[in-house]
Amino acid sequence: MFLIREAKPVDLEPLLKLAKTVHFTNLPASREGVSERIQWSQKCFREKTPAVGLGRADATWNGLRGVVARGVGGAGGISPHYMFVIEDTTMRQAVGTSAIIAEMGNPGNPNVALQLRRREMFSKDLHAGQGHTTAQVVFDENGPTELGGLIIGGSFRGARLGRQISYVRFHFIGLHRERFKDRLLAEMMGVAPDGHSPFWDAFGRRFINLSFIEADLFCQKSREFMLSLLPREEIYLTLLPPEARAVLGKVGPETAPARKMLESLGFKSHDRIDPFDGGPHLEAQTEQVEIVRSTRWGEVGGTIAPGKGRQMGFVSVDAAVNPEEPFRCVLTEYSESRDGSAVLLPADTLAVLGADGGASIGLTPMPDPPRAAEHPTRKAAAGRRRGASAAARKVRKKAAK
Repeated sequence: MFLIREAKPVDLEPLLKLAKTVHFTNLPASREGVSERIQWSQKCFREKTPAVGLGRADATWNGLRGVVARGVGGAGGISPHYMFVIEDTTMRQAVGTSAIIAEMGNPGNPNVALQLRRREMFSKDLHAGQGHTTAQVVFDENGPTELGGLIIGGSFRGARLGRQISYVRFHFIGLHRERFKDRLLAEMMGVAPDGHSPFWDAFGRRFINLSFIEADLFCQKSREFMLSLLPREEIYLTLLPPEARAVLGKVGPETAPARKMLESLGFKSHDRIDPFDGGPHLEAQTEQVEIVRSTRWGEVGGTIAPGKGRQMGFVSVDAAVNPEEPFRCVLTEYSESRDGSAVLLPADTLAVLGADGGASIGLTPMPDPPRAAEHPTRKAAAGRRRGASAAARKVRKKAAK
């Protein structure tokens, strides 16, 4: 069984190892950076967050900010930051992570993106035209809640753990809706093989004399340099070399499954890209994500035998059940009582959560994956094969006569 919980200091080494496999602003590949984010996350899990103005000069969060030497999360500033890990309960080690930044961008500290537009030009005399893609820097001071930092250890990527550590963020948002914004953002990692970004080299470095890695590292401290040095005018990307234009709005092969997963939940591109690697920004309205809408609080009503659950879903407990940890969650089978007032769980699930009868739990049912027979394309193909087989039998029958 795999347990999803808050990141703790004991996870420093595994998280540092994971951070070194990618280039994420939200999870820097430095011991100090990872340690700061763990400490800040632990504070955030244990404090109640104001419903509005999450990243502003709120007294509660100013008091907590002393735990970090620098602002965590770039444009996230002092915004609450929740870091999750998924732990192999046999190895007792974190094998993956993800995060939520409650507000990414606020007045005086905006999030930065490039807005792409299409411009069509036509010459009557030449009877010919040309289409151009342009990019313009946009500053978002009404920041959305950002989903980020999703990494799974290489040897565990085939175990479908990415879906768990990704979806648990929607489960947590659904349980604590007042902590998060009405808009969700996922900044997908663009094409940057071996820490080299064709888009940054052709675009960003013309205005900011830093390498992609240097700019990414500095962005973890502050984004002021982007506001000061990037041009505000619309720029025709036709001027960029083909290798830079080819990666606009694209993701690398390792990020493609995460993008597909988010798009299946309703996330869409609005033609905004990352100014560093050109990766797409995907957005969704929080209340329109089914996993968020279907999340609720319930109560443990008893146990069921293994394999007897009628549904799969996320079940979690908070500090009221386990004072040592404010969040523990598992993906498990479960059943509900006839009147829907209680949830029945396997005994091993309750043991991992540290819960017993009557305990308050968070619950998110997971939709069943479609069966092959229900797939319309496969149905049609099967029908065509049956029709072809029947026609072939008729031909053979006539030939025999």
